[in-house]
Amino acid sequence: MQNAGDLSRRQILAAAGFAGLATLTGCGGGDEGGDAKDLTKKRNGAMKDYRPGQQFKASKALSFSMLHNDNPVYPLKDGWLFWKEVTKRTGIAIKPLDVPLADYEKKRSVLIGSGDAPFIIPKTYHPGEVAFVSSGAILPVSEYVDLMPNFRDKVKKWRLEPELDSIRQSDGKYYLLPGLHEKPRSSYSLSFRTDILDKHGLTLPETWDEVYDVLKALKAEYPGTYPWTDRWSTNTPFPCGALFQYLGQAYGVKAGWAYDNISFDTTAQKFLFTATQDAYRQMVEYLRKVVAEKLLDPESFTQQDDQAVQKLLAQKSFAISANPQELVQNYRYNLSKQVKGSKIEMVPVPLGPAGPILLSGIRLENGIMISSKALKSDTFVAMMQFVDWLWYSDEGQKFCKWGVKGVTYTESGGTYTLNPGISLMGSDPDAPKDLQKDYGFFNGVFTYGGSWELVSSSFSPDEKKFQDVMSRRKELPVDPAHPLQSFEQEQATLWETPLKDAVIQNTLRFVLGKRPMSEWDAFLAELKSKNMQQLVDLHNKAYERFKKENG
Repeated sequence: MQNAGDLSRRQILAAAGFAGLATLTGCGGGDEGGDAKDLTKKRNGAMKDYRPGQQFKASKALSFSMLHNDNPVYPLKDGWLFWKEVTKRTGIAIKPLDVPLADYEKKRSVLIGSGDAPFIIPKTYHPGEVAFVSSGAILPVSEYVDLMPNFRDKVKKWRLEPELDSIRQSDGKYYLLPGLHEKPRSSYSLSFRTDILDKHGLTLPETWDEVYDVLKALKAEYPGTYPWTDRWSTNTPFPCGALFQYLGQAYGVKAGWAYDNISFDTTAQKFLFTATQDAYRQMVEYLRKVVAEKLLDPESFTQQDDQAVQKLLAQKSFAISANPQELVQNYRYNLSKQVKGSKIEMVPVPLGPAGPILLSGIRLENGIMISSKALKSDTFVAMMQFVDWLWYSDEGQKFCKWGVKGVTYTESGGTYTLNPGISLMGSDPDAPKDLQKDYGFFNGVFTYGGSWELVSSSFSPDEKKFQDVMSRRKELPVDPAHPLQSFEQEQATLWETPLKDAVIQNTLRFVLGKRPMSEWDAFLAELKSKNMQQLVDLHNKAYERFKKENG
């Protein structure tokens, strides 16, 4: 399940430790030392000879505590079929500790810090786990993936080792079990009122130059409007996080939700500071131009999402950032009620100077931390097997997403159809039941990652069309390993935030015309005064050290 801001939290702050990387690549994604630990007294309830594709069933009834991120769209219910069916299939009862979505990260930190965290801590976005590594409060899960045959099978089959290396800490271990995707999935782009374009003989743009031309034409037809107003500016460090992310992709730079201070220059074979790239400046200049010519509403960078959507519905704008869910459930549904004959479509991310590319790192999703307390339990092995089946097996992933065959859905030839009277995210507004609200399936705590066949099984016709184009684009390689040692990480953390804040603040000032582009070099000098070069040098030193230690 996609959430606004997912990609912003996937920034790579730590990379592979050479010992762990050598082990993983040397055995093709196999055991990582877990069998070296004495787990003989921790197998209570575990299955013997548990293998990929096998139904996990505990040898005795067990229960495990889990932190549950309560989404207000489908608040937790004790009577969900999901809970009952999990226990029926696995012999495991999940004991959820429910936390409101708005307080989830704060509450999670308090629980982990106090030693009161449940054993299973899902819905964690890298690098959110890093804060808990030094205290020893969470397990280095890479040490125990030998207990997780489905996880290991997918890593090997989908060649995800480089992505996993990107979340390792300086000790060579990773502390998060991320969601695993077979293929990259893009989620955000620009949408246009196609009925308005048709009315004026305009076509959907395929490049950012064409976006500009379309906006100019709309401005000429509706001079009193901003043709484009945007959203996703509140509750995120980078205002208009979606827009900057997909526009940055067109220029080949990390921006918006995908922003990271450090980027790898494949030509120079070294790390550099992201905002110093010529392509970053060019991206800023493009947005500055569309704002200056009143094609993009300047309030986009401060307004609430509802305000942006209301402008679209009131026909004060004709373009807005979208994801497939928002396009169908929000824009199209509400426009159809207010504007007769309205149509709106989301375009594949318009192409820019970088060509048809995808930024790297989007085959990992939010994942699971395991409390170190769990290792002390005699049911630890059974718990890891259970996590492996529910979150990483084909059958477990299908169950979490679609529910129980014959009860909530039918399936034929890879096509999944909800049973009559059940809706999913507005698919049948008149249905008396909802797959999420009434049954507990398609819950973002459990539903992410998987094979492309499963991930795409819930695509609307719009998203199928969008993803078909995006899947043909080339994914850039993941940044190479550059593990920071603990004291280096502490120093880097002190420099990271002031630098990132300066980039965000000045990016917006340039875009909004509050600072002239003639001061770009002065801006870069200001970054240098905030230890920019020291941060870059730190990462390059780590990169060179890694290369030397690995021949």
